[in-house]
Amino acid sequence: MTGNLLDGKIVVPGDVFSAADENFKLVNKIKLGPGLTTNQAQKIIVCKSGTLRYKSPDTLWVDCHQQRYIPSKGENVIGVITSRQGDFYKVDIGASDQAVLNCMSFEGASKRNRPNVSNGDVVFGQLIVANKDVEPELSCIDPSSGKANGMGILSGDGILFTISLNLGRKLLSPDCVLLPELGSHVSFEIIIGLNGKVALFCKSAQQSVCIMNLIKATEYMSNTDIMKALNKQFF
Repeated sequence: MTGNLLDGKIVVPGDVFSAADENFKLVNKIKLGPGLTTNQAQKIIVCKSGTLRYKSPDTLWVDCHQQRYIPSKGENVIGVITSRQGDFYKVDIGASDQAVLNCMSFEGASKRNRPNVSNGDVVFGQLIVANKDVEPELSCIDPSSGKANGMGILSGDGILFTISLNLGRKLLSPDCVLLPELGSHVSFEIIIGLNGKVALFCKSAQQSVCIMNLIKATEYMSNTDIMKALNKQFF
């Protein structure tokens, strides 16, 4: 599959791609992200308007400026614990429904050794269930390794803020220069959820606010404009 032919294509709900379209070969081997689904004929159907994006080797999604997060299986998100119901925690991830998090879905967790989780805690995890008919389910264990790999309860003196879904994907793109350039001059730690939630940890509250405002201001900037903003602010 030559996904580069698809990257950047404008799509609207109802557009269909078959196995023969755009050099698709095996549709069932493609990982579909937000805005795409399949039917019984194994054709890819567009669910929302936006720009089609492709990430090598096999991931395809629709990039758009929507405000409400729609859970998608396999995406890493940040949420806030709101309550506990038996062995499950309710987590606000900014979607129409809260996600559930099993108390055993932490690295090293057991019936005798359960994680210390309280309402208001911020958690970073991966969606393992995302279906319109059931509640989304979150896990703090990477299914590919069985380890946490940085997921779990986020602790430390940091700030949590919200950005648009489009900006979140932009920041995570290898083509965006903001975070690499900023990190080469300023010491900070940042965790970005694909649901538009960002956890930022800096040496001071003043620095955190400064970086947060810079991040929010770069949504519609090109890399050239981002470098100019960095030079003016920090360098």
